[in-house]
Amino acid sequence: MKAAVTWHPNAPKPLALVLGTNEIASAVAARLSHARFALVLCHDAFPPVIRRGMAFHDVLYGETRDIDGVIGCRAEGIADVVRIHREPGQVAVTGLHLTDIIAYRYPAVIVDARMQKHLVTPDLRGVAGVAVGLGPRFAVGRNCDVAIETHPCETGAIVAQGTTRNADGKARDLGGAGRERFVYSDQDAVWHTPLDIGTRVYKGLQLGSLGGSPVLAPLDGALRGIARDGVRVPANVKLLEIDPRGRHAAWTGIDERGQAIAASVVSAVHEIMQTGRKAGRVSANV
Repeated sequence: MKAAVTWHPNAPKPLALVLGTNEIASAVAARLSHARFALVLCHDAFPPVIRRGMAFHDVLYGETRDIDGVIGCRAEGIADVVRIHREPGQVAVTGLHLTDIIAYRYPAVIVDARMQKHLVTPDLRGVAGVAVGLGPRFAVGRNCDVAIETHPCETGAIVAQGTTRNADGKARDLGGAGRERFVYSDQDAVWHTPLDIGTRVYKGLQLGSLGGSPVLAPLDGALRGIARDGVRVPANVKLLEIDPRGRHAAWTGIDERGQAIAASVVSAVHEIMQTGRKAGRVSANV
C-alpha cells in the first residue's frame, strides 16, 4: 500500500509524467494540469499519432495547441521544462527520454498513455510515487499501481485489482462506422500526404502514399486523424481515420472517450495520493 501523500496549496506543484503525445495522453495531461500538477509529456514514436487535432503531438514540430484551455509548449531541455512550469496553464511536450526527466525531479505520478497495445509493458512502479497504466497489458501490482480501461465496452473503468482487457481489434462506433473508418499500414515505410486534419474527403480519393503505394479513403467524411507527412511508420498501425458524421464530425478538443479516461486517471491518482489506498473499480462506459 502506498503511503498517503499531501501537499500545501502554496507548495510547488507535484510533477506528473505522461508517456505519449496522442489524444488520450493529451486529455490526461490537460485534466491533471487543471488538477494542479506540473506536466511533462514524453514523446514515443510508436505508434504514430493520427488524431493530431486532439493532441499536443504537433507542438514537437513548432505548432501551437490548446487542449481544454491548457497550452502545450515544446521543451528541448530541462531548462525549458522549468521555464514552462513557471507559467500557469502550460504543459511541457518533449522528446527528452524518461530518464532525463527523472534525473531532474522525482515524479509524483507517471501515466503510461502510449497505447502500445501489443508490446511488452515495462514495470514503472519504481519510477514515480503512483504509476498508472492505460489500456491493454497492464496488471495491477505487476507493472502499475492502478490501471484504466480503454476498451470500448468499459472505457474509463478504474482497475484496482487484476488486469485490463486485451486488445481485440474492435473499434468504437462512430456515426455507424467501426474499424472500417480506419486505414492501416500494410508495410514498414515512409508516409507522405498533402492533407491535414479536418479535410473533407470522399471514398476512393487518394489521401497519400506509403512507400510509393497509393492510400485511398475508405469512405466519405472528414479526416479525424492522419499521420504526419514524412514520418516512417511500421506495418499494421493506424495511418488515418475518417469521421463519417457529416456536419457533426469533430477532430479537435477532447472527445467523450478522452474525457472519461482522463477523469478516471485524476480520480484514481487523488484516491491513492490522499489516502494511500487503491481506488475501486468503477464502470464508466462511453
